[in-house]
Amino acid sequence: MSKIIIGRQFCGPPNSGNGGYVCGVLAKGIEGPATAVLRAPIPLDAPLALDPATGGFVLSGDEGQLIGKADPSAGAELPTPPKAPSLEAARAAGARYQGLTQRIHPICFTCGPEREDGDGLKVFVGQLDGAEHGVVAGAWTPHANFADGEGLAPTEVIWGALDCPGFFAWVEKEGRHGALLGTMTGEVIRRPKAGEECIVLAWPLARDGRKETAGVALFSASGELLARGHQVWIVMGPRPPQPVEAAATA
Repeated sequence: MSKIIIGRQFCGPPNSGNGGYVCGVLAKGIEGPATAVLRAPIPLDAPLALDPATGGFVLSGDEGQLIGKADPSAGAELPTPPKAPSLEAARAAGARYQGLTQRIHPICFTCGPEREDGDGLKVFVGQLDGAEHGVVAGAWTPHANFADGEGLAPTEVIWGALDCPGFFAWVEKEGRHGALLGTMTGEVIRRPKAGEECIVLAWPLARDGRKETAGVALFSASGELLARGHQVWIVMGPRPPQPVEAAATA
């Protein structure tokens, strides 16, 4: 057993860990593709147990409650990404990122525009010109603050960078917000160097009730595939109406 702490820096929602980053923490010890499943909100600044289990890893809280798990994957879920857009097209799409004009997730580790460089990843994606509705892209450069001893972006940071783009693919397609990452299958082919400008691409795959699936990919500036993923997002339902008594005393 090992104890880890997901610091507040790595939040998605203000009081919970960033889903893609935490999935990457679970998957980084697995060689090849891995599938990570989140079962509960991830506590921040609290000791958590990360235990090996049947070839993968399990993350649990201080009272043993299951938070998430990751297992090796055959990679069958992993989609074949579309051709990478040019770096210029990705930059232009990222300038249309909705979070720059709306307060969607302003302090999210992945997509929060209120983060400083080197504190958050600042992955901003928007509708890609000439692509089907919902295909989003952006440019991302791994910051030196996140580099490991080899000067490369760690696995969990790459998974984190691919988190929110899948969410915004569906935001662009459906025009609604409000979904949580439930499952992510990912494969890192080559980890980019700190300072290496990359292209992020995401696209909606299918919707089944409250489940939305998305494909995500990371490319080098020249179009080399660096990483790819398949995501399952759980759409949050509308808030139920309050009882008359509760509304009257609110």
